[in-house]
Amino acid sequence: MKPKAYIKLSLGVHHQKDVVLIQFSYNQDLINQVRKYPKARWSQSKKSWYVPSEGFDLPHFFGTFKAMAYYIDYSALRKPQEQQKMKKRKERDNELITLPPCYLEKLQQKRYSQNTIKTYCHYFREFQKAFMDKNLEDIEADEINAYILKLVQERDISISQQNQRINSIKFYYEKVLGKERVYYHIDRPRREKKLPDVLSKEEVGAMLDSTDNAKHKCIIALIYSSGLRRGELINLKLEDIDSRRMLIKIRGAKGKKDRYVQLARASLKLLREYYKEDKPAEWLLEGKRGKSYSATSIFNVVRDAGKRAGIKKRVYPHILRHSFATHHLEQGTDLRYIQDWLGHASSRTTEVYTHVSNQDALRFRNPLDDIMDGEK
Repeated sequence: MKPKAYIKLSLGVHHQKDVVLIQFSYNQDLINQVRKYPKARWSQSKKSWYVPSEGFDLPHFFGTFKAMAYYIDYSALRKPQEQQKMKKRKERDNELITLPPCYLEKLQQKRYSQNTIKTYCHYFREFQKAFMDKNLEDIEADEINAYILKLVQERDISISQQNQRINSIKFYYEKVLGKERVYYHIDRPRREKKLPDVLSKEEVGAMLDSTDNAKHKCIIALIYSSGLRRGELINLKLEDIDSRRMLIKIRGAKGKKDRYVQLARASLKLLREYYKEDKPAEWLLEGKRGKSYSATSIFNVVRDAGKRAGIKKRVYPHILRHSFATHHLEQGTDLRYIQDWLGHASSRTTEVYTHVSNQDALRFRNPLDDIMDGEK
């Protein structure tokens, strides 16, 4: 009688997708059984079998393999859930910390967005918690610097988060207390010069072709064809669609500025089909009970369309905005128009797309092509 196997399950990433790794010592019977398991594949690089983590059914896995294993170790699958619970507990504890007088009110008076208000309040409560034994007005600049540095070293916070935390602190001392801007100085990190991800026109087309739901199709088409931010799409109302002038009005976008963007003929056609089906009353994209569509839902719609289209790179709403700008640049649209459509205050922000456009690459012949063509 062959001894039963020890199977270990753990989380991993393979080809930029979350997977569950199935690891065990060599056992031909077990290998034959794994091969029959739905969506199970062998990874040569990880020397392990794996299945997609999305939709992974642990009880079903147990039912399939318990007869062949003396122990199935799935403790590594519980860790993310436990970490999530711990994170939620910390967030609840954080909410119990009372903000200084006028902090929240000042943010609201200055018309900061709800997302910014939530972020500033969360980070400033953490700042208060770190200095609970001190009066906030007595905290020195060096102490604040040390606090931020500790977060960078111990939590490895991102550059973006570091700047947001700094801004939440600066807001209190400069806007709430009215102190001079030179009250303290925190060295800002140098921003990473990352180029935006971009899809090809064929990939965008494949996403639309793989999407049957009329509303979901409109979401993909509008973000791409008009270069919209996710929040801008969420806030669109029926009255913002000007089909006569083929324009969409974006109200109170980033920087509290209104602007007009293009309405593609194809987008208008899709919108009319969607309207006939769903008949939204106020918001262009309505969610449950007549409310505006959620940001999470839009993210899921775009991500899932990318998966169905077989796109290997990570697909998210903003990649469609990046693709809109890049494709316009490649077909010769003036950078100034792209800047206006995107709502960029500075042309320097828009110029990043010149680095991902293939406009110049197609203009010049690569010397390797000469070499390889000469060998034929």
